[in-house]
Amino acid sequence: MTINEFFKVPLRYDEKGMKKSKTEREQGWAGWCMYDWANSGFATVVLSAVFPVYFLALVPAGGAQISIFGWSRQVAGPALWGYVVSLSLLAVALSAPQLGRLADRRQWRRGLLMFFCLTGALATSLMVLVGTGQLLLAIVLFSLANFGFAASNIFYNAFLPDLGGEDGMDTLSARGFALGYIGGGLCLLVVFVMIQGYQTLGLADRGMATRFGLLFTGLWWALFSIPVFRALKGRTAPTTVTAAATTHTGYLATFRALRDYQDLLRFLIAFLFYNDGIQTLIVVAAVFAKDELGLSQATILGCFLMIQFVAMPGALLFGRLAARIGAQKAIALSLVGFISVVVYAWFINQAWQFWLLGAAVAVVLGGSQSISRSLYAKLIPAGRNAEFFGFYAISNKFAAILGPLVFALLTDITGSTRTSILALAAFFIIGMLLLTRVDVARGRLAARQANP
Repeated sequence: MTINEFFKVPLRYDEKGMKKSKTEREQGWAGWCMYDWANSGFATVVLSAVFPVYFLALVPAGGAQISIFGWSRQVAGPALWGYVVSLSLLAVALSAPQLGRLADRRQWRRGLLMFFCLTGALATSLMVLVGTGQLLLAIVLFSLANFGFAASNIFYNAFLPDLGGEDGMDTLSARGFALGYIGGGLCLLVVFVMIQGYQTLGLADRGMATRFGLLFTGLWWALFSIPVFRALKGRTAPTTVTAAATTHTGYLATFRALRDYQDLLRFLIAFLFYNDGIQTLIVVAAVFAKDELGLSQATILGCFLMIQFVAMPGALLFGRLAARIGAQKAIALSLVGFISVVVYAWFINQAWQFWLLGAAVAVVLGGSQSISRSLYAKLIPAGRNAEFFGFYAISNKFAAILGPLVFALLTDITGSTRTSILALAAFFIIGMLLLTRVDVARGRLAARQANP
């Protein structure tokens, strides 16, 4: 598939019946997908493969001394990582609906996307300053960068219904994730080369190479976000501003509105559970490999590189699968794969088994995330994209809070990350059962009948 074929899209008519320029629409698709390319460097390097291992190295051998309001205890590195990831996303989960309503009312989607993107990229770049003994600085900068990453995705996702159209959202979402896996993989590859070849680059040690890799990741994120800023310039969508949305009642107004869209609400709850497991698996896999299996940094990075490039065709495969059997069944199939993965993780003890585990994750990872995003977009009432993608972010980020928190607590109690990984099966099973309660056809009809 050539790059032109990758972004080839059908002609579409706007609300006035005027044919939209095919070239203009392809440019919009290409620019939008480039943000997946840009921010996936953060996802692979900082959230998944490199920074978690570096973070463990910053924690003292006996654990970090944590003191809160007179309560104090030693917390081991893997558990502390889980706690930090959970707490870093709490602000996003609480502010997402308000940010979404603000973007819809003021048509600030593009501006807020730029602001949070650049905030996250700057914080990531500043991680180059985090050296030995600077655990607190690492926590602060990571939390700020993760906030920027999560918040920018609210407004990025909000453009999906406008650009994809009702029949193109599955395809566009899958292509975005596919391009993201390539971009994230290439960024991780560069950082991998920097770390392994630190002497050739004239760097003192692998720790310094890791810090320069984080600087590179922040610059990668900012630089490759420029195409999406340009592609989305001037793009607005009609919005629905209700009295409840303009008051200070905050989140309760939109939560009440969800009662009118029962299938959308059911999907959100299902997504909360199964995405809980997915996000946790992503952010703790490197910690599990290092702490439980004793794998080297080179082995862990190599495995994550493989995941990125296998996940790309996996995302495209699930995009086609969703077109054949429906998005709901495609997601359910991916969840069966995730259940198999975490059960298998309980038994593995060797490096080759971790590589096999990574390959299985790669196949189902892209599909589950891309199809979930497009299915949700189909259930959103007309003209309230950013507002309801704010709630998608709430579901997403509360999942990212609860999962790592459960992982951290179980690791703290049992001293085993293996047991904590196995516990994630419960999230996938519950999410899959709840997903069966969603009537997609009825939900799409309710969304189309919403008053614009």
